[in-house]
Amino acid sequence: LPPFGISFTADVMGAAFALAAAFVAICVVIYMALDTPESAVRDGAYPLVLLLVAGVSGAFLTGDLFNLYVWFEVMLIASFGLIVIAGNPVQLDSAVKYGVLNFLATTLFLAALGLLYGTLGTLNMADIIGTAKKADPALLATIGALFALAFGMKAAVFPVNAWLPATYHTPPASISALLGGLLTKVGVYAFIRIMVELLPMARDVLAPAITIVAIATMIVGPLSAIAETNLRRAIGFLLIGGVGIAISCVPKGQMFVIFGGVAYVVSSILVMSALYLVAGLIEKAQGATDTREMGGMYAANSLISILFLVLVLAVSGIPPFLGFWPKLLLLQGFITDGDWLLVFSILFNSLLTLIAGTRLWSHTFWRPRANPHVPPQGLGGAVLLTGTVILLSLFPNLLLKAAGTAAGELLDPSTYISAVGLSP
Repeated sequence: LPPFGISFTADVMGAAFALAAAFVAICVVIYMALDTPESAVRDGAYPLVLLLVAGVSGAFLTGDLFNLYVWFEVMLIASFGLIVIAGNPVQLDSAVKYGVLNFLATTLFLAALGLLYGTLGTLNMADIIGTAKKADPALLATIGALFALAFGMKAAVFPVNAWLPATYHTPPASISALLGGLLTKVGVYAFIRIMVELLPMARDVLAPAITIVAIATMIVGPLSAIAETNLRRAIGFLLIGGVGIAISCVPKGQMFVIFGGVAYVVSSILVMSALYLVAGLIEKAQGATDTREMGGMYAANSLISILFLVLVLAVSGIPPFLGFWPKLLLLQGFITDGDWLLVFSILFNSLLTLIAGTRLWSHTFWRPRANPHVPPQGLGGAVLLTGTVILLSLFPNLLLKAAGTAAGELLDPSTYISAVGLSP
């Protein structure tokens, strides 16, 4: 029993995130036949993908904060290997930026763990929920700020987000899909888990700062995407904007807001991974990464055109596509609380994301150019993932029911505590 044993606890939020991550990994492995060089396969691309999925799944399902740190290290090792696996200079440069920032975030995380253990005498999540109520609120707020900074760097929130657009566009598109779809979401997951469920008193103190950071992140991301011409780098900025929306649920601790935040993370895992895969198909067909050098894709392959447009509408939150339902829940919660600044920020994010996405679409597909050659390999993985996004867009009840249950468990963790043998 806690605090001695290290437990794994699959509540609805952790299980839903792990399921989404595993499904994305299946689609990416199907796609990898397209853009993974033979040398990268020999160097261990597939084992590194499995190691990354193991780290992500372990982080979503662990019930112990030190064990969460261990799974972060596993993810860091695997992702570092995947970023450099083709070995060109651009990848090596991005790996240095990625590594330095993530090592710093991991160090902050470990420091916060040491302080929390010294304060509470436990790192089991269920045990922390009860013991934190008896601790000094000011000390917990300081520890919570360290956690927030560490996970903010992992999730790429503004202003500690510069490493993501400098990194995620450099490896093959299949690796970009894994990194963009899964790694930042683990940071968001840990942020929500600790601030909402484990340290709500620290969250209440830090709420104004978290709100400011969330708003800045959701606005700066798509604004930067509008000005970007590199296709996958622009998608990276859209990913950053989505992180701002996901963490905007944290300061409130209100049912509808947490409900929307959890649903948004699951939808973003699927949508952003699919967007990177489709972008990889476009780059392969065009022989270029800069949208100024692209065009003619609509005439060459209308299927890819439709896939990309559906995903742009989904990430923008245009009804009835997948991103709309979580944003609707978030808006409902913020309107109920009278938080009109966050309401305006989410709507403004949707508008900017739509402008950035349709700009990319028009440059790539609508502008006339000699018809590019579209390779058939890898299309299956992108179609499978995008098809799932469309299915969940039209029939979102399963996702919303799971997210609602997860939000209820976060706000009332008695079931979670009982699951590891403690009394709530």
